[in-house]
Amino acid sequence: MSDTTQRVLSLLSLLQQRPVWTGPELAERLGVTTRSIRRDVDRLRNLGYPVLATQGLGGGYQLGRGKDLPPLLLDDEEAVAIAVSLRLAAGGTVTGASEAALSTLAKLDQVMPPRLRSEVKAIHQSTETLSSNADLVDGDVLLTLAKACRDLLRVRFGYDARDGAASERWVEPVRLVATGRRWYLMAWDVDREDWRTFRLDRMRAVTPSTWRFTLREHPDPSEYVQNAISRAPYSNQAQVRVLAGLEEVAAKVSTRWVTLTAIDESTTLLEAGIDSLEYLAFHCVMTGLDCEFLQPPELATVAAELGERLQRAATSG
Repeated sequence: MSDTTQRVLSLLSLLQQRPVWTGPELAERLGVTTRSIRRDVDRLRNLGYPVLATQGLGGGYQLGRGKDLPPLLLDDEEAVAIAVSLRLAAGGTVTGASEAALSTLAKLDQVMPPRLRSEVKAIHQSTETLSSNADLVDGDVLLTLAKACRDLLRVRFGYDARDGAASERWVEPVRLVATGRRWYLMAWDVDREDWRTFRLDRMRAVTPSTWRFTLREHPDPSEYVQNAISRAPYSNQAQVRVLAGLEEVAAKVSTRWVTLTAIDESTTLLEAGIDSLEYLAFHCVMTGLDCEFLQPPELATVAAELGERLQRAATSG
């Protein structure tokens, strides 16, 4: 790196540290003349950094807000702090935040030196978080798959199916999808020659290859994963007719685990794969919308028994 380049980077770092610097202050810090500072400021402007200059008392150089976001210059402590924060955000449940954090983390990890990457990993290994309803996923697995999706690299991993059966998978990853409770990978299964979804918490020994693939024409990842998990091989495939329009039902039922189809303007079909019929019946009642339990026949029986228990609880004592 040339002396000029190093000095320009140092100037950028100083401009990011406080709102305003005078020319003489910058010149003293960098050991150059104010004329050199003016030339270096022009170099930053040519690179897209909006460096503003004002005259008079209280004036000086400051880094402004531009139309586009230019690259940031981070010191070691800042890079580690951002990487740790992004890893925590990637495991969160705020809509859109997980995917954005993971994408940013993949970019940062690509340029982060090994010594800083080790610091980030050490912090995570020594940190515990309170348990929640979400299934925890290893941050390294998330990052490995995100980069494989970005770089179009085939990935090999062990996978434990819902029934416990273990298998080895060789896939072409397309997209990671977060549902709020879980992370899923949509990928082309090379051996089975078909699209598949995989839960990240069931993966083992995720290893990217150097085999690049050409992206195939594929369905929308979010819709594909949503359809796959709502019709997964649960012990029950349920259908409920909800006596309300599609928009009203969607506002009260999470479409992450059910499929909603408009029957007409005032009626909606709810379909879901589920193990607990009692949970589905209770959830439907809690929406406050009238509904009819269609399939399986046992669903109506379970709902009636649940209603009787609630009635007894309400009249007891």
